[in-house]
Amino acid sequence: MTTDEPARPPAGMPADPTSATILAVSPGAMLRARVTAAVREVLSESKSPELPGFDGDVALHRSSHADFQADVALALGRTLKRPPRELAVAIAARLRAGDGLAEATVSGPGFINLTLSADYLAAALDRMLHDVRLGVPQVAVPETVVVDYSSPNLAKEMHVGHLRSTIIGDAIARVLAWRGDRVVRRNHIGDWGTPFGMLIENLVDENALGGEASLRELVGFYQRARAKFDGDPAFAERSRLRVVKLQAGDPETLALWRRLVDVSLDHMFELYRRLGIGLQLADVVGESHYNPELAEVVAELEAKGVSRVSQGAVCVFPPGFTGRDGEPVPLIVRKQDGGYGYACTDLAALRQRLRALHARRLVYVVGTPQSQHFAMVFAVAAMAGWLEPGVRLEHVAFGSVLGTDKKMLKTRAGDTVQLAALLDEAVERARAAVVAKSPDLDTAEQARIADAVGIGAIKYADLANDRLKDYVFDWNRMLSFEGNTGPYLMYAHARIGSILRKAAASIPIPGDGEGEGEGEGEGAPPSLITAEERALGLELIELSTVLDRVADTLQPHRLCGYLYDVATAFTRFYEACPVLKAPTAERRSRLALCRLTARVLAHGLELLGIAAPAQM
Repeated sequence: MTTDEPARPPAGMPADPTSATILAVSPGAMLRARVTAAVREVLSESKSPELPGFDGDVALHRSSHADFQADVALALGRTLKRPPRELAVAIAARLRAGDGLAEATVSGPGFINLTLSADYLAAALDRMLHDVRLGVPQVAVPETVVVDYSSPNLAKEMHVGHLRSTIIGDAIARVLAWRGDRVVRRNHIGDWGTPFGMLIENLVDENALGGEASLRELVGFYQRARAKFDGDPAFAERSRLRVVKLQAGDPETLALWRRLVDVSLDHMFELYRRLGIGLQLADVVGESHYNPELAEVVAELEAKGVSRVSQGAVCVFPPGFTGRDGEPVPLIVRKQDGGYGYACTDLAALRQRLRALHARRLVYVVGTPQSQHFAMVFAVAAMAGWLEPGVRLEHVAFGSVLGTDKKMLKTRAGDTVQLAALLDEAVERARAAVVAKSPDLDTAEQARIADAVGIGAIKYADLANDRLKDYVFDWNRMLSFEGNTGPYLMYAHARIGSILRKAAASIPIPGDGEGEGEGEGEGAPPSLITAEERALGLELIELSTVLDRVADTLQPHRLCGYLYDVATAFTRFYEACPVLKAPTAERRSRLALCRLTARVLAHGLELLGIAAPAQM
């Protein structure tokens, strides 16, 4: 078991977050609280017999009419059977200017438009700039959260099908850990069962696969074992008997099994290293770990009357799950032959995470085809009485990776795309782009940047899409330096770094009295004179709200969209507002905005598991 630490603080900031964190209510939280109070005033004064309860859930949206917009009056109007605009006017009338709010107006059928005061916005940005946590408070009540992700089957090479679980799960773990939850990562690998009986028996036959064997040799070994298993009944029977020995703990069989596992783990962690995935060896808790608990799980389900025997198998029939014929669908926890399937293993893992780890939130990052399986496992856990009030079980489903032909991504030969080959091609393609864009960099630096850009492009292309949907793997789009891509965000960060380096190297401005470069702008908050400065500031202050949404919905694409909005707002700001050539006061203010933007982009990318090169 491992516990993730919060993400590293930005360079130059204190390592101890408590030493620099300024506890302050975010602008979004302030506005929601003000609107909520105003809504409650209006409701308390209503004489309508249909007066609803109000839970204080006020959604705010960015708007072209003001800084933020609330549509709470539209829903209340339908409930109260009153004109929404009338309610909106009443709510806005109670939102008096002051304490950060400059103005509240009404537009359309009942939208409430909210504008922050310039001083409040500038002060909020200044707090972010001087806060090691960028104005993002830690959660008030941390939870133990188990994030189950990646989970490849061993004795095979990892392929593109493992990409989404690995990348999405790692991003979710990073965000939850940064917010202050105690995150336990779990890599529930497939390291047990019939396939290993087949592989071990073939290992005995061939006396092959020494300790230095490569995984590619193991892949060929697997293919030979599978061919023998399918074509030789005697070998298939020996393989099944070998599974019995494995489950019984036969020392010789376990030693052979361990050799297969070790070769697979070496390959797996080399890919994790290249991808920048936070999983460690201690996080690997495979199916084999739960083998001693399977009989106990079945016995408990039987004792509680949750399961029953059906056609010789021990099954649970959770309510609401039926097949096409309308008959109840069983979750088989012990098979007819006395063996245990992965449903029983998943139940054992769930029970152990609740009882031994005291987890309050279990997150399973597994593809959409497993949705019914996890829904049934969760239902059985509830039937067994394992869930305390407030415990959350969440299946983080995701779609498939498609080729440009909109079919499952394959090689030209029609084979599954191996993950190592995919990463190699990404880096090679990125190298060509980096050389073309920055020919003056030395070869070693180009290679370093190409590695960051290539790997980051793949990860961002995946994370930027709504995980529930399939997405098309398009090299040209994901490696582009334009649009909502990883390279675009990396380049935006690097461009800001260039501005700050030029500022640091510039001649001191006479009469400044406070130094230059990195120190400029730290003595006073941003002034936000122009519309572009204000627009950038409004994007930056949304960081805390966005991370709250990501943690709640477990949808990393929300963070990607936010970072893209920040980068595009910065581009508009930079094009409209001179920085290095601006007068002293404006130069200081704009350098502060540059510095804050760079920190937000770098930290946001880090939470996604993506590097932000200082130079490109």
